Amino acid sequence: MKMENATPKIRALLADDHNVVRAGIRLFLEDGGIEVIAEAADGQTACRLISELMPDVAVVDIQMPGMSGIEVTRWIHANHLPVGVLILTAYDDEPYVRAVLQAGANGYVLKTADPSDILQAVKDVYARKPVIDPSMAQKLFIQLAGAELFQPIAKLTDREVEIIELTASGVTNKAIGHQLGISERTVQNHLAKVFQKLNAQSRTEAVMKAISLGIIAPAQSDGSHH
Repeated sequence: MKMENATPKIRALLADDHNVVRAGIRLFLEDGGIEVIAEAADGQTACRLISELMPDVAVVDIQMPGMSGIEVTRWIHANHLPVGVLILTAYDDEPYVRAVLQAGANGYVLKTADPSDILQAVKDVYARKPVIDPSMAQKLFIQLAGAELFQPIAKLTDREVEIIELTASGVTNKAIGHQLGISERTVQNHLAKVFQKLNAQSRTEAVMKAISLGIIAPAQSDGSHH
């Protein structure tokens, strides 16, 4: 068995109840060098296949029979599975975005996005960088900025800002600890405080809120993406 290159392929699972949509996504992901290891047409099948195959990234639609994409995301999160979740959907309503981020999704992209953007989103989610469709980010920020209720419960310390910045760029807790010379447990404690102060349920939601409050700058991607 010869290895074409040293970097392992990203293994993805697609969950969408429309065959045509899955076929289209599969095509351009495989063209982009991503291995699609399984497909599911409903939420329960998606969960079963995810637990059996442990893909690197699950690309999940919101509206599916049985279990919604939000429920699938919650299930992955609740079971602490090392699977990145990219929600790929036609819905750009702000409540959906918020529900998905709270459920623990790593990214949210619209089906109307360019194939190259969706491909990049899968790679970013694999690298654990938070991804949000630019058109939706705008809406979400306006919504968050307009919510009088949405003020941090307490100001973030310099160390907490440092940690949420590193989290935004896709660095793992372990690597953050290594970089800052503190233990992984200490990083987790700092992040727990950040979640509490920003009233966030997940890393991605905390990052989005930190950006919308101007605490950190939006992450710049590596030039392969606009």
